[in-house]
Amino acid sequence: MGQAVSTEGAQDKAKEVAFFDCFAAAEDYDVLLPKAKADIISAFVRLSGLKPGARVLDVGCGSGTFTGLLAERGYRTIGLDISPKLIVLARQKFPDTTFVEGDAENMPFEAGQFDGVLLSGLAHHFPNPQRVAADVRRVLKPGGRFFAFDPNRMNPFMWLYRDPTSPFYSRVGVTENERPVLAWRLAGVFRREGFCVRSDYLAGLGYRYVASQRTRGFLPIYNLIDRVVFTLPFMKPLRPFVLTSGFKS
Repeated sequence: MGQAVSTEGAQDKAKEVAFFDCFAAAEDYDVLLPKAKADIISAFVRLSGLKPGARVLDVGCGSGTFTGLLAERGYRTIGLDISPKLIVLARQKFPDTTFVEGDAENMPFEAGQFDGVLLSGLAHHFPNPQRVAADVRRVLKPGGRFFAFDPNRMNPFMWLYRDPTSPFYSRVGVTENERPVLAWRLAGVFRREGFCVRSDYLAGLGYRYVASQRTRGFLPIYNLIDRVVFTLPFMKPLRPFVLTSGFKS
């Protein structure tokens, strides 16, 4: 049974749409290298346990990259995004896949429609993602699985560049509410909606692009440190990405 959902810290939908529509116009939405995207999909397969043929909803699909990669692996996929222009771009790139414009807090689907839900770098865009978790539960079948990947606030680079409390924080290329997550806190959001939840971490996801020109020149150094240092076993809680997954109990 889900909990009553707070309206505190609501997301400004119009600002979100305007922000991501600009990315669609520039076609700069896909910031990760191809291997990084493949690694995320492999983590989804491993942690969700879903087999090819499962019906999977990709929420926050953007230009459709992860939706398309899942379809290549044999999943029956639908992509959902709040940005009309990104949905147009996704349909152009993946004409054989279904893409729908919609809000992650109020998804345009009947209850119990999906075996799995992928939250594509989405939860950290919400000041309170509880409404998202509640609607994920609603659209999942009994026993359905979810998987989310988000930047980790405990990673020093993610905190320095992407957290508003950092002295080096850059507002370039980030939404109004965007902030790296704490693994325990995000897991708690989904547990309160009745999910059995686990947290994991992922490193070695190379970036090809960031919006800040000043930071862009440091990407090769960051990618090297991430690949060499944060893949070490004892660095696991400090890896750049938190993976939150679970099933509808």
